[in-house]
Amino acid sequence: MTTFKEKVYAVVAKIPKGKTMTYQQVACLAGSPNAYRAVGNIMNKNPDTKKVPCHRVVRSDGTLGGYARGTSRKLAILKSEGVVF
Repeated sequence: MTTFKEKVYAVVAKIPKGKTMTYQQVACLAGSPNAYRAVGNIMNKNPDTKKVPCHRVVRSDGTLGGYARGTSRKLAILKSEGVVF
């Protein structure tokens, strides 16, 4: 049986460079639409940022949201990938 965390990692791993998804979109695609806060907690503990690009997950209100390595780093990575904020 696949855990919710594994489903979240699988969804986020498919977000292409230059694109973002919201925590809520990830939660929906992982099968639990109301678990967007849990998605944030899972992303905060992401052990492999190259395989699971958690910096591509943002808040529904259009703001960055958190990032374990700091929001300024998250913004810099997203801008380098062509995402406009």
